[in-house]
Parts: sequence; structure tokens; C-alpha cells
Amino acid sequence: MAEWMRRYVRAVETMNRIIGRGAMYLVFVLMGVLLWSSTSKTFFDPSLWTLETAQFVMVAYYILGGPYSIQLGSNVRMDLFYGDWSIRTKAWVDAFTVLFLMFYLGVLFYGAASSTAYSLGYFGNEPFVFFRDLAIAFVTGGAETAGEMIGHLERSSTAWRPLIWPVKLLLCIGILLMLLQSLAELFKDIERIREEVS
Repeated sequence: MAEWMRRYVRAVETMNRIIGRGAMYLVFVLMGVLLWSSTSKTFFDPSLWTLETAQFVMVAYYILGGPYSIQLGSNVRMDLFYGDWSIRTKAWVDAFTVLFLMFYLGVLFYGAASSTAYSLGYFGNEPFVFFRDLAIAFVTGGAETAGEMIGHLERSSTAWRPLIWPVKLLLCIGILLMLLQSLAELFKDIERIREEVS
């Protein structure tokens, strides 16, 4: 494996390992929110925030833990034939199928970025241009200048009405991490194929 590939794989896997292991503890946050939801419904007035907070925590748990799951190889596979294949055949099939995953994640990332831009009040067709301009405004003029670019913030339609952009931004980050991990998996598969050939 080329040195730059090795460094990339090491950096991405270290980052996703730290984030994924941290995300594992979100299940306890989720349990706490659901416990409070049950307690408040039984003994007090029901809390308006518990259901959506539980959903948001579950999104964070799932989307931030996904890249770590891929790294560990604990994602779900159809193992009907795969388990009996040689290491080289598995590497070839994995290298081929990861390209489909990367395409899917790329489309998903574009959709998540568009949805995040919409939740920040941008209604155009170029979300990445909006985020670029927003970042430039923040760097050059500070939070006030960047705030002027943001339109009407999207809120949930429930009684609690939380802002939606934080969970959509988290979704973008998680998909990007998954895309980076998929590329690392492709590099590892290429290395396995090379080792088996030589």
C-alpha cells in the first residue's frame, strides 16, 4: 500500500474509532430520555420534548456509529456464499461493491446537504455554494455577518418545535464519515488483492 494510502486509512480509522466508541454511550442518553418520558407521563405532566429528543439521539447513535461498524466488519452481509470464498475473492467483491456504497453515500450526502441548507433558510439549488459563502462570511465578518445570510430557520411541526438544522448537520457529518470510511475500506481491499497476487 502506498504511504499516503496507509496514512489516510490510519487517520480515518482512528477518527471513526474515537467517534464511534463515543457514540456507543448515546444509548445510555437514549435510555435516560425514555425513562424520563415514562416517569413524567406516569407521575407528572407529560414532557413535550422527550419523543423528539429520543429520535434525535437515536439518529446520532446510528449515524455516528455506522463508520465504526464498517471498520469492525460488523455490518450486515448476505453470507450465503461470501463465507466460503478466498481472501482474494472477498477483496475483489468488496472492492467492487464498495463503489456502489460510495455512490449511494455521495447521493445521500448531497440530499442531506440540500436539506440542511433548506433548514437554514436557503431555498436555492446549490447548497454547497451556500455553505461556502456562509463559511467565508463567518471567517471574514464573524457570526453576525454569517447570521445575515441565514433565512427563516426550519422547525419541527410538533408542539415542542425544536430547530431541525442541528440534527440535519449531524446527518451530513455522519454520512461524510461513512464516505471516508468506505474509501479506506476500498484502499484496504486493494492492498489485500495486491498481497494475494504477489
